[in-house]
Amino acid sequence: MVIRRADIPNLITLLRIGLVPPVIIALLNEAFSLALLLYLVAGISDGLDGYIAKRYGYVSRLGSILDPLADKLLLVGTFLALAWLELLPAWLVLTVVLRDILIVAGAAAYHVFIGRYDMAPTLISKLNTLMQIALGLAVVLAQSLVPLPAWLLDGLVFVVLGTTVASGADYVWTWGRRALAARQSRRHGNRNRHV
Repeated sequence: MVIRRADIPNLITLLRIGLVPPVIIALLNEAFSLALLLYLVAGISDGLDGYIAKRYGYVSRLGSILDPLADKLLLVGTFLALAWLELLPAWLVLTVVLRDILIVAGAAAYHVFIGRYDMAPTLISKLNTLMQIALGLAVVLAQSLVPLPAWLLDGLVFVVLGTTVASGADYVWTWGRRALAARQSRRHGNRNRHV
């Protein structure tokens, strides 16, 4: 198999996906410093694959799917492990997971009933991802290097809850409108064809 330069960002993303099990294992074994180091490597790889893809024009549909998938696997895996260790409330993790299931189910339904689904995260969705990363890092940091005040961690928990619910509602609203517009357009096109 020949590896092309254009494949480099996707290979870096796949390596990031490969870091998910070691991060989860480190967390479950309460090796928080190791988990923090692996997070750092994942963060650097995330920035690197994005930079290479944009700088050299190696943007691809596969990359647009793999990149958010890698982030999501790392975040959900981290949240589940931290909930298992009782470092995050189970109700928050359930909310995060249910939102992701809603998005995946909605994307699949759109693809089947409407047409091609292009990943396009909204501003609130990006903010939600950023806040989830901040919360995960803060909890791991508090367990490894720097004790953080409880009010800060509690505040981040409720910010993540708010952005998760808001981004889920935004997703349903945005893609619901797009689906309705696409169906009406298709219906209108069929009507014109029969005239």
